[in-house]
Amino acid sequence: MTADEAAVPDIRARAAQLRTLREQVRRGQDEEATAAQHAKGKLTARERIGLLLDEGTFTELEPLRRHRATGFGIEDRRPHTDGVVTGWGTVHGRTVCVYAHDSRIFGGALGEAHAEKIHRVMDRAVAVGAPLVSLNDGAGARIQEGVSALAGYGGIFQRNARASGVIPQISVMLGPCAGGAAYSPALTDFVFMVRETSQMFITGPDVVQAVTGEKVTLGGLGGADVHAEVSGVAHFAYDDEPSCLEEVRYLLSLLPQNNRETAPAAPPQDPPDRPCDPLLDLVPAGGNRPYDMRRVIEEIVDDGEYLEVHERWAANVIVALARMGGQVVGIVANQPLVLAGVLDIDASEKAARFVQMCDAFNIPLITLVDVPGFLPGIEQEHNGIIRRGAKLLYAYCNATVPRISLILRKAYGGAYIVMDSRSVGADLSYAWPSNEIAVMGAEGAANVIFRRRIRSAKDPEATRRQLVKEYQAELVHPYYAAERGLLDDVIDPADTRRVLIESLRMLCTKHADLAARKHGNPPQ
Repeated sequence: MTADEAAVPDIRARAAQLRTLREQVRRGQDEEATAAQHAKGKLTARERIGLLLDEGTFTELEPLRRHRATGFGIEDRRPHTDGVVTGWGTVHGRTVCVYAHDSRIFGGALGEAHAEKIHRVMDRAVAVGAPLVSLNDGAGARIQEGVSALAGYGGIFQRNARASGVIPQISVMLGPCAGGAAYSPALTDFVFMVRETSQMFITGPDVVQAVTGEKVTLGGLGGADVHAEVSGVAHFAYDDEPSCLEEVRYLLSLLPQNNRETAPAAPPQDPPDRPCDPLLDLVPAGGNRPYDMRRVIEEIVDDGEYLEVHERWAANVIVALARMGGQVVGIVANQPLVLAGVLDIDASEKAARFVQMCDAFNIPLITLVDVPGFLPGIEQEHNGIIRRGAKLLYAYCNATVPRISLILRKAYGGAYIVMDSRSVGADLSYAWPSNEIAVMGAEGAANVIFRRRIRSAKDPEATRRQLVKEYQAELVHPYYAAERGLLDDVIDPADTRRVLIESLRMLCTKHADLAARKHGNPPQ
């Protein structure tokens, strides 16, 4: 061996160097930066990934990537990973792709190399048909890299749109997300937020005050509670990162890997034919008396467990994922406790989005109906209840998954049609013997039809009551729709769980094709 050959490190030495380098990359920034992150109540990118994925399953992509930008002194700071950790692992044994901003590096700001890493893991997720989870904690575009950073966001947005309906996309907001960066989470299927530490907005408080004169805090403008209750941008909000990430894992357990698969089934411990006797006393016969639809859902699903989506926004309609007979189902239900379960702008959009998600990922739909109609009012009309309410109608009419509707009590007017009636394509439609299906309630109908007769009567109130009874007996009795073939059956409430599960089993091989087209043009 020559002297020159002896001076070259052998493969063992190089492997040792690699291990040292990898350990440095894994540790990331100095302890001070990590301590500052923890002081804010936030975990590091790798700690977050560790909570999300099954232990020991994470494989990292491009951990040694560094930016090549110059100018403004950025060339003097070129940390590995470039501020984002990407790769894949498993959740409950199934592959999931993930990227996590590391806010200790450039504040998590996105540059060219940073974006290319995200593009690559997004492409891999679509190619292998695996869900994509983004753990967001970034400061937006990296100013030093200028338009290259903006182009990086464009590539992310394009991939979000192309992956929509192909793989589940979940955004977990664990820090700030401002400006154009907020549009990536908005393009995904589900958005999780953590109180106190995560915010989303297009323009920050300083800009808002400068332009409008309004003073607002970060949380008041775009905090978790704002987006979970007011804007509807966030589907879920939690108090801390561990509980948030645990719920992401639970959601993933209810979703398929991609649009070519069905959601994972689980052997039911809850007997499919279990009687639901409590339902006989749960729902009041009187159409104007409220009750909690969540208790109905708890009674009919496996073990009373379900995951409610958008729980605090548009609470007059409930959308949730659950299992029935071990099979994952999507549930859409009016909530009589809030605005009597009426449909309005927000409720229509909330339900429409959920129906489309379920249809995209082969999740059967069960619709529980107790709806008095659409919310009347100038504000609703001027804000577009017609076009925005039509979103729900459009979503149901295009859904090809198994669809079962159950009318518990009242179903009036256009809202009856929109809530997945037989006429818009429900595969099976059932009703309880307490159902009232009509253009409107008996009192309102009698007041319209017999207006002159009531007005000219010697005792208008007595006449009105009599005519209401006659109208109800003739057109609003529980079997009117069934007699005309608009219901498949009227069922005993105690048999609800058994009937729905048997119906799902029959429909599991349903196949339906829509007419060939590039895409539809849904109401906006």
